[in-house]
Amino acid sequence: MGYADLRELQSALSTASDIAFSLDAAAPAPHEAEQLLEALRRASAAAAALGAGAGATGCAEHPKGAVDPLYGDKDDPLPPGWGRCLLCNDRRRRANAAQRRSWR
Repeated sequence: MGYADLRELQSALSTASDIAFSLDAAAPAPHEAEQLLEALRRASAAAAALGAGAGATGCAEHPKGAVDPLYGDKDDPLPPGWGRCLLCNDRRRRANAAQRRSWR
């Protein structure tokens, strides 16, 4: 479960609630019913994403990101403490390269 998934669920539920309470009980307009249905679909999708687990990367920040192709490579292993997330590992590589350049 990621923070973005939780915020999306909260936003969709809040939107659905606002629409539902503003409906005219006597005769809701068709476009209002469609808006409510779309907000509920968003909420349903966000709720499903909460239970999806950590994803292939195991990364809380990028659960559906790409897996680093060097992860598990015995010939060219990743440094200790690095995970499977390509995005996080790329950020680490760039930071290490920038740090080496600044030492020169």
